[in-house]
Amino acid sequence: MILKIFKQVLLICALQQIGSLFFSQLAQAQSRVTTSEIGVGIGGANYKGELSPNYRFLNNQPAVTAFYRRDISSAITARGGLMLSHRVIDDNTFSDEAYDLPLHNWRQAEARLSFAEVSLVGEYNFLDYYDLRQRLRISPYFFAGIAGLIYNIKVTTENPDLQPVLDKPYETNVAISVPFGVGVKYALSKHWNLGLEFGARKLFMDRLDNVYEIDGKRIANPFDNDWYFYNGISLSYTIYRVNCPPPYKNKTGILD
Repeated sequence: MILKIFKQVLLICALQQIGSLFFSQLAQAQSRVTTSEIGVGIGGANYKGELSPNYRFLNNQPAVTAFYRRDISSAITARGGLMLSHRVIDDNTFSDEAYDLPLHNWRQAEARLSFAEVSLVGEYNFLDYYDLRQRLRISPYFFAGIAGLIYNIKVTTENPDLQPVLDKPYETNVAISVPFGVGVKYALSKHWNLGLEFGARKLFMDRLDNVYEIDGKRIANPFDNDWYFYNGISLSYTIYRVNCPPPYKNKTGILD
């Protein structure tokens, strides 16, 4: 019940944000100064699926990001980003004694996963972060959007009975995900910014780890799609642009 309410709240916030992106163009036209940012980040990528059915912070493995952000209005910013990560996941590293599950002990599978994500998201800033008159510029934000994923996966198993089914060479696939999450940004100076973010990526398939039901062998849960996550810290540089009004024309020309 709580999960259902949480999903409804996220949907409403996402629809609100999309609507703001369409109706904020007037505010942008009236703004005298627009900003854009370029930045990089470092953090951890995580995974939730067959080999790790529960999110666990200790499963984070290194990930790097690069992004470009541009303000649409005082509250809305658009961000395009690239994320890269490589990780090793298996049926035992995710768990401790509380997660000693029979299926994982029988499967004894390991996956090596490398991926690159290209995303486009909209951010809703809860405070007026771009007002330079404020001495302290800080704002929490919510983001949602769409992402394309290209990933390279290789699965192996220590169970001889499953090796013909699970042991596979490296495969390269693509997928679409919906990134959403929260963060906070803090202005270190007029141009430099520090950011902290946590985001989840919802996939619409169950083959990120390449472990699924094959030849009638129930080696995976067919009713639960995979997820992946990113949490990290970023540093960005802000570029300001002054929007000058068009010059007043005293006389009209031939082509006017």
